[in-house]
Amino acid sequence: MLSSVPLRLVLASQSPARRKLLHAAGIEPDVLVSGVDESQVVSDRAEDLCLELARLKAQAVLGRLRPSPDERTLVLGCDSVLAFDGEILGKPADAAEATRRWQRMRGRSGVLHTGHCLIDVVHEARAEAVASTRVHFADISDEEIAAYVATGEPLAVAGAFTIDGLGGPFLTGIEGDPGTVVGLSLPLLRNLLAELGLNVTDLWTKVAPGGQEIEHLG
Repeated sequence: MLSSVPLRLVLASQSPARRKLLHAAGIEPDVLVSGVDESQVVSDRAEDLCLELARLKAQAVLGRLRPSPDERTLVLGCDSVLAFDGEILGKPADAAEATRRWQRMRGRSGVLHTGHCLIDVVHEARAEAVASTRVHFADISDEEIAAYVATGEPLAVAGAFTIDGLGGPFLTGIEGDPGTVVGLSLPLLRNLLAELGLNVTDLWTKVAPGGQEIEHLG
């Protein structure tokens, strides 16, 4: 079912990687940072933790919106955590913690969980789910760890690594959707949109990532 009014997607995240992923898929979201204190949520299950944080982020942004009756507004909250060796790992507190993590993770694997919460503001409907991808880490040297941590990138991301940045060479493989590791699963987003009676093509813009004009199918 196609949307009968213009769609607006609001991304409740300051992550440039998530926005870049959406842009590459032909979706241009508005961005509002939620400001949620992630330390307020505690859980023994990584899947529950990331989904609750995604939900809180979406709801926080929802409370600041003034939707127009001339458009259908969607709010998307996402959060990622790494389940490794019986622990739930978010962003490391400092360089020393990032270094210790990599010394433990190298040559091993963990599961990156990303919670997604999509709220349809006008219809007061919500769809949510967690995407999970197993990540295999390379057996990197102490020198490589030190160089990587010194860039500051590991301190800004869940699990202290990226797949789409400087950390990419330090991963030997994944089992699942790579977007989950970036922080947003596009196949899962498609499914959540379908739960709300929408197609992912409804969110396509008129200009494709390469700059060529395309017809808006929504």
